[in-house]
This record gives sequence, C-alpha cells and structure tokens, in this order.
Amino acid sequence: MIGRERLINRRASITIEFQHDNIDYTAGFSRFADGRLAEVFLNGGKLDSQADVLARDSAIAASLALQSGCAADDLRAALTRTAAGGPAGALSVALDRIAEIPA
Repeated sequence: MIGRERLINRRASITIEFQHDNIDYTAGFSRFADGRLAEVFLNGGKLDSQADVLARDSAIAASLALQSGCAADDLRAALTRTAAGGPAGALSVALDRIAEIPA
C-alpha cells in the first residue's frame, strides 16, 4: 500500500459554487505543489441534512484517495454518471468543475 501523501500546513485553495438537483453546493479544493488535485471539501443543502452529510463524507473519502495515490481522472471515471454521461452526484459535478480549472 502506498502511504498517504501529506499536504503542507499552509496552502492555497480555491472555492467554487454550483447547483445540482436543486441544491446549492460549495466546493473547496487544494493541489499538491506539482498541480495534482490533493483535497476536496464539499458542503451542500441545509447544514447536517442528508445532502450535506453525503457531500462532506464523499469529499473526505475522495481526499483520502487522492492523498493515497489515486489520480483525480481515475476517481472521476469511477463515479456514477447519468445515462447521458453527465455527473450523477454532487462529488462528480465538483470534480468535473475542478478539472476545468487550470492547475
């Protein structure tokens, strides 16, 4: 198993906002020094609602995967897509939007 790659204590982050399934979400993310996606924070809906809990938990799992060597594109490809190929969940939307932002 690859060890978890730690982030520096002070790092730049970017925040984006989007709507998915009529719920407003806020995503924050940081990158490693080489530009790879390192962590994702995701909040949505009313605080502690099911949507918010699922968003936060999925972002934690994604961050642990990214810090353990999973490439962001592999993670995006593994997440559920709609029949039309679009993102099915909030984490998918967030990762798609993040992928559009230059490193």
